[in-house]
Amino acid sequence: MIEIVIVGVIMIFVFTYVGAFNFGKFVDDNKALFGRLKEDDYDFFLRSKYGEQVDLNLKFQSRVKTAIISLLFTSVLAIAYFDNVNVAVKLVVVIGVTYFMYKDDYTRVKNYYRVHLHDINLKLPYYLKSLEILIQHYTVPVAITRSVEEAPEMFKPGLRELIAAIDAGDATIEPYMAFARRYPVRDSMRMMRLLYRLSLGSQERKQEQLTVFSRTISNLQAKSRDTKYKERLDKMEKKTMTMLVATGAGVMVVLLLSVLQTFGSM
Repeated sequence: MIEIVIVGVIMIFVFTYVGAFNFGKFVDDNKALFGRLKEDDYDFFLRSKYGEQVDLNLKFQSRVKTAIISLLFTSVLAIAYFDNVNVAVKLVVVIGVTYFMYKDDYTRVKNYYRVHLHDINLKLPYYLKSLEILIQHYTVPVAITRSVEEAPEMFKPGLRELIAAIDAGDATIEPYMAFARRYPVRDSMRMMRLLYRLSLGSQERKQEQLTVFSRTISNLQAKSRDTKYKERLDKMEKKTMTMLVATGAGVMVVLLLSVLQTFGSM
């Protein structure tokens, strides 16, 4: 039985190497089956990490390939080295390892997105402040277009989509909401609604609306500064606690050695 599994693994590797077996084609041929295993937000997380140029199919094929290889290797190990273990336990271990390997890439891109969101939350108010300065001299669509080059890299794909939608003639709030959904952080929905209203406002009301927009941005910047300050304090506290624990442990070791030396000399 072990020999059959080992030969099967070797054959799959050989066929893959010479091109006789193609994992990509295998996944495409069984798209209906594997599509049920794919998370709804996986493509979104991939684009958030790698950008719009990422090959979504290739990334998913890689996950399936990793899971299949993990399934085969874990099966070989379970059969070869765990003869005395119950079959049900072996099956649970094999399925568990395969599931973990399949989910690993999804978990990593999801965790990256959470960290990425935190970064967005800190940088968005400062981008909006620079946009506010441009809006004082240009219309909102022109100001957004001019802001792209100086905007943080993370916002550029969303801004380009927003500009493309406006240039295509979409005068609704939807392009602005699409940007907010792409960067779903604190107050992003409210800020994009304010920006849309500002784009619709007459020249007479522009200064009044701009004042509201500016005041809201200032509040967001204050929150962002508070968050950064709190993070620095937390980091300093952790370093201080680590230093105190290390110092205390060192003192205890010295005292213990002194006591042992005293008893040893008696």
